[in-house]
Amino acid sequence: MKLKTHTLGCKVNQYETEYLREGLQSIGYTDAEGSEAADLCIVNTCTVTGEGDSKSRQVIRRMARENPAAKIVVMGCYATRAPEEVKALPGVTEVLTDKRELPDLLGRFGVTDVPTGISGFGARHRAYVKVQDGCMLRCSFCIIPHVRPKLTSRPMQHIEDEVRRLVDSGYREVVLTGIHLGHYGVDFNRLKPKSEWTRLAHLMHRLAELPGDFRVRLSSIEATEVTRELLDVMAAFPEKICPHLHISMQSGSDSVLRRMRRRWGSQRFIDRCRMFQQRLDRPAITTDIIVGFPGETEAEFLETVEVSREVGFSKIHIFPFSARRGTPAADLPNQLPKPLKQERVHRLAEVEAELRDDYFRSLAGMPLKVMVESPVDAETHGSSDTEVRYVGTSCRYAPVEFLANRSLEGEFVDVLAGEVQDGRIVAKETNLVETI
Repeated sequence: MKLKTHTLGCKVNQYETEYLREGLQSIGYTDAEGSEAADLCIVNTCTVTGEGDSKSRQVIRRMARENPAAKIVVMGCYATRAPEEVKALPGVTEVLTDKRELPDLLGRFGVTDVPTGISGFGARHRAYVKVQDGCMLRCSFCIIPHVRPKLTSRPMQHIEDEVRRLVDSGYREVVLTGIHLGHYGVDFNRLKPKSEWTRLAHLMHRLAELPGDFRVRLSSIEATEVTRELLDVMAAFPEKICPHLHISMQSGSDSVLRRMRRRWGSQRFIDRCRMFQQRLDRPAITTDIIVGFPGETEAEFLETVEVSREVGFSKIHIFPFSARRGTPAADLPNQLPKPLKQERVHRLAEVEAELRDDYFRSLAGMPLKVMVESPVDAETHGSSDTEVRYVGTSCRYAPVEFLANRSLEGEFVDVLAGEVQDGRIVAKETNLVETI
């Protein structure tokens, strides 16, 4: 029996597809290679933007065309938002509208020993681990709380067991992910006294105490979830927890943040970033920013630029506002023209490149632990017959290049940060015993 999968969207979707893939492989399914036709196709869809819907439909139609005898199962946020629309597409035999039913889906295909997690993540060197699902916020631009509204956290023991399996399988970095990661444990805590609450910091502490040569990274949290408790755990386990947080900002303008229905102003965001920077040594802060939100003035855009400079982000994921049907922001007045949004994207990207290089230069002379990912093209980057130039990701989420005389893919290497070239740190391998 042959299987094909296709995933659109976020890290959570990628994890869920891998969960199904691994479950189906346990009863004999194998991946279809190249143009080989599959017996079963699984498409995990995205609906964050209208483009996500469109790409999802394109993939489903292509799967039906290339695998005419296959059953096609469609899941994900687009399937949840518009199940009848998805069901009408060619070849679709089942639409899964609730990700909590994934174990039931495996059962319907004959999996009797339904897994509680995964043991691998394909050919990657890092693995995503979903620990939480659902979001109860109501940001005016976001459709996700409408399609994943139910807060559910995985039992800590299941997550711990899964991380052990992944580390035993050779994965050196585990990225904890969720729809609202900082709300891990909220559903557990509703009937407990506050002294017995389970929080993300408790989970991080448990995982950091596991044996093995691996590290844990958080995927994305909100500013209010950067707590002293979490930072204390990060500081206590510098060898296991990456000194990097992706803190979603969306805008640095208080008036835009109010229209976005975010839960804090820019100063509170800055304060949480400062607390993180003061607690750890030169940590990396990355973020998401939407430019061109309805009604965004030039002054409001410049406020976002100013806050970005004040925080000193090492990376900014920049998105031009895209009106999402079904969200309040889609009906706001003063929708900005596309050329203006693109112009602001370009301007903020220039600021982002400047801030990135400033941060990378601040690490010069610092020992970094790099997870080696792949060799760099020898013709353009100067490898020799005896040495290979590798690229990897440091604990601080900076891309790093260095020369080595042996195969290192998938391993940790200690390097000394040097100059910055083309958005990367050029480093030298070192035999330092202690790294940060």
